[in-house]
Amino acid sequence: MFFDLLKERRSIRKYQDRVVEKEKVDIILKSALLSPSSRSRRPWEFVVVTDREVLKKLSMCREHSSAFLEGAPLGIVVISDPSICDVWVEDCSIASIIIQLSAHSLGLGSCWIQVRDRYHKEGVKAEDYIKNILNIPDKYAVECIIAIGYPDEKKEGYDLNKLPFEKIHFGSYNYS
Repeated sequence: MFFDLLKERRSIRKYQDRVVEKEKVDIILKSALLSPSSRSRRPWEFVVVTDREVLKKLSMCREHSSAFLEGAPLGIVVISDPSICDVWVEDCSIASIIIQLSAHSLGLGSCWIQVRDRYHKEGVKAEDYIKNILNIPDKYAVECIIAIGYPDEKKEGYDLNKLPFEKIHFGSYNYS
């Protein structure tokens, strides 16, 4: 059940030294291509990276929080041509979570690495750093990288009793 998938999926940052099978990668990519997009414009594209040296370089794309990509056997860089659609950020975000949920359904772990509006180092955008490594044309924007692999850590699913139900409002915004 989809609800169970959502309850159990957690961000995984430690991966086994194990290749993700081509069949699973294909399912993840087909799932991404099935992602809904505004007016079916499909502004997203995906750069699939499995080379360990390239993943290591990409893991240094941000000042903080992306080093775990070096240990992942698979990274999917989500890019877009912003001229295709004004809501490319939303479309890429939808495709990215579809990638993560698809990976989880296949027994894999994943973690989103935000790239848009982040920096590699002072004065150098993470996006530019990644474009240089992967030879991505200037017209594209980089939204994120999804690290994927077999989990080497166990995280408990979410406790439904701890959900922030106060964030739900019926009919109008309810003031407390």
